[in-house]
Amino acid sequence: MEFRIGELCRKEVIDVMDGSRYGYVGDAEIDLETGQVRALVVPGRLRLLGLLGREEDHIFPWAAIKRLGEDIILVEGMQTGRRSGRKNH
Repeated sequence: MEFRIGELCRKEVIDVMDGSRYGYVGDAEIDLETGQVRALVVPGRLRLLGLLGREEDHIFPWAAIKRLGEDIILVEGMQTGRRSGRKNH
């Protein structure tokens, strides 16, 4: 299956274990030497309408991705990593 990185932003990430909806892909971590996608990043939710920044981002390593569909990406969320969310400027 081939698709562009920009198409990932239109796909919602859902956990196959419990049906949790994490949101839409905001970024991808790519190995520049091989060109392979290492992980997908879903931005954390806004806190108090964005005035208090965001919750932590969800990072899904490529091994956690179970299925890529037309509209959704199914992941096994137990394998997610997290990083601190970005603050709005």
